[in-house]
Amino acid sequence: MNMKEIRAIVRPNRLQRLRDALRAIPNFPGVTIFKAEGFTAPAAVNKRTVKDELTDFTHKLMVCVLVNNDMVEPIRNAIIEACYTGQIGDGLVWVIDIASIHRIRDQQSLS
Repeated sequence: MNMKEIRAIVRPNRLQRLRDALRAIPNFPGVTIFKAEGFTAPAAVNKRTVKDELTDFTHKLMVCVLVNNDMVEPIRNAIIEACYTGQIGDGLVWVIDIASIHRIRDQQSLS
């Protein structure tokens, strides 16, 4: 079984839309959400004051989902559609290969 981890950085105010979109996917395995902070590449934003330069970190969420290969596309698409505003700072989505995964509860290998 070939597994992937989908990670995304998204706006916190999109969490309810994202939750609804992910729950609508058949056999969705679950999600882990982390609080995160970050900033956009300086060339992408015009800062007006020193205060803006020093306080430009914004609150974000990191979304992590472990899935079989066949679920990557629908989950990635759901994240993009639910979190899109068209503005700078909408976030990123990326996919990582998983070498192995084991469930702690029953010590079962899932990969």
